Amino acid sequence: MLRDAHLWWAWVVVVGNGLVGLWALAAHQWPRFRHRALWWCTGAAYVAVAIQVVLGTLLVTREDREAGGFHAFYGFVALASVGIIYSYRHQLGHRRYLLFGFGSLFVMGLAIRAMAVGTSRPL
Repeated sequence: MLRDAHLWWAWVVVVGNGLVGLWALAAHQWPRFRHRALWWCTGAAYVAVAIQVVLGTLLVTREDREAGGFHAFYGFVALASVGIIYSYRHQLGHRRYLLFGFGSLFVMGLAIRAMAVGTSRPL
């Protein structure tokens, strides 16, 4: 069951970060997309990354599973990236939408890569 949750939640991470990334880039270009809801959704997408890492860690520790290849590496890099993106929000305040837009798309790419190297069956 934990494995199924980890597999399912990976898609939540990919889709969530992809959508908020595109939304933030649209908000950079068109002010009508600048809503407070963007920041709530971005926060939720970033929390989803942390939940995914916790689920993966539980799989390795509780069910004695092996995280193949670079799968765990990409997961932890995605989590670290969320922290780095968040930490630059004040310094890049004038480019905040670009930071979160491209940053979220980068996290989405890391999640896709983790899925690609972490499964033995094709996506």
